[in-house]
Amino acid sequence: MQKIKILIVLLCIALSVHAQNGRKLRLSPVLQSNMVVQQNQPFKVWGHAPAGAEVTIQPDWLSAPVRISANAESKFLGIIPVPAARAGDFTKHKITISSGQETQTLENVLIGETWICSGQSNMQFKMHETLDSASEVPAAAFPQIRLFSANLNFSNEPLDSIQGTWQECTPASVRTFSAVGYHFGRELFAKLNVPVGLVFTGIGASAAQAYVPRQMLAADTMLNRVYLQPYLDSPKSKEKIDGGFTFEKVTRPFLLYNALVNPFINLSVKGFIWYQGESNRNERTSYTRLTQAMIQSWRSAFGQGNLPFYYVQVAPFWYERDDAALADYAFFREAQEAVASLGNTEMVVNMDVGESRDLHPKNKKPIGVRLARTALNRTYGLLEISYQGPKFDYALFGKKEIEIHFLPETVRNGLETNNGKAPEHFFVAGADRKFHAAKARIDKDRIILTCPDVKQPVAVRYAFTNFAVTNLQNKDGLPALAFRSDDWPEPIPQK
Repeated sequence: MQKIKILIVLLCIALSVHAQNGRKLRLSPVLQSNMVVQQNQPFKVWGHAPAGAEVTIQPDWLSAPVRISANAESKFLGIIPVPAARAGDFTKHKITISSGQETQTLENVLIGETWICSGQSNMQFKMHETLDSASEVPAAAFPQIRLFSANLNFSNEPLDSIQGTWQECTPASVRTFSAVGYHFGRELFAKLNVPVGLVFTGIGASAAQAYVPRQMLAADTMLNRVYLQPYLDSPKSKEKIDGGFTFEKVTRPFLLYNALVNPFINLSVKGFIWYQGESNRNERTSYTRLTQAMIQSWRSAFGQGNLPFYYVQVAPFWYERDDAALADYAFFREAQEAVASLGNTEMVVNMDVGESRDLHPKNKKPIGVRLARTALNRTYGLLEISYQGPKFDYALFGKKEIEIHFLPETVRNGLETNNGKAPEHFFVAGADRKFHAAKARIDKDRIILTCPDVKQPVAVRYAFTNFAVTNLQNKDGLPALAFRSDDWPEPIPQK
């Protein structure tokens, strides 16, 4: 009997503590000390408080607080104005949130630029694993750059909570942070001289459909047929979802959106960077449509307008098929390129820094820098910073030579190779559609090809194979985009 009484008392205490915790002021875990608040746009402060309770939000840059009330679901959301960041101003701010007798203070807060970094393993790839980690990691002492890595989770329903910690960028904290994300932020900081916040929320091996809301997939006939319905019809959709990683689970539709994207939708951000594709490499039109739907769904959920979305094309890789003529991965890259037909998006090319035998190339700095150059030009209006490599415009087929012309704005200062050798990976075909290697030379801002094996050429391709690591670039050091002049259908793979 005594044991039963003790158990009852302990149960009552536990229920009392639980009830008290339910009434406590709780901020979203996205909002923490050490974070960067997006400059020059309204900033949301959200969390939980007793239903009907007044919540006061007082940032130190406002003379008067913002007052709101928690709704019937014990949730609150307040919006505070944020001033524009000034170059060189790294003032540490405070935001004080109060309700009743409770107060929480966000300290060491900076005002600057905040970006979301997402995707699969090449975005997750850590700084300490990179080619130049021995020099870059010890040098990464930038307290004006702040890092947040979201812990992995999955959910059938949208979550408003996430685990992770905002940290100042130090050699210790950057060591396991996204290398592409860090170099992107480091370049922004160097050029803008304002604080930069970087949020990594992704996971290796993940597929794009995992980051798209269920309702978005359901509303599109193709996406529903290709991605959503096969999952809903499978036994996997009936399983209890937990937070543990499996290679299969990170490909399931909508689970990562619910757990890794939805918790951030109230956060004011400047834009998104994305590096993903390997897990969807066998898809074509559906991947283009899927990624565009993902971008549109994120923009809609964040509710901050047509936010910029800059992404990385997959690098060369052989997939254990040592045939230099295979081009299925090139056709997938073409599907990636088509994503940029959606407004305020741009693709970064990394064909020159890939490693044909390594799915995770270790030279990540150029990729982060190129993403930053894209943002600096397109988002921040620094038009003197070039961001595009040579892009194919048209070909002139002569009797002995073929002239390759590029869009003028992508070869403003001419062409070169990164190793001083002749341009590589050009191929020419006649009406028989059989491609032969061509010799290439640079003539100012164009390429001249010769190919004695093809008497009457009708098509040309550049680096349009699975694992070509390229050397052609413009004199801004940006690599040429792989291309083909033909529109011939992709060959059906031989079994």
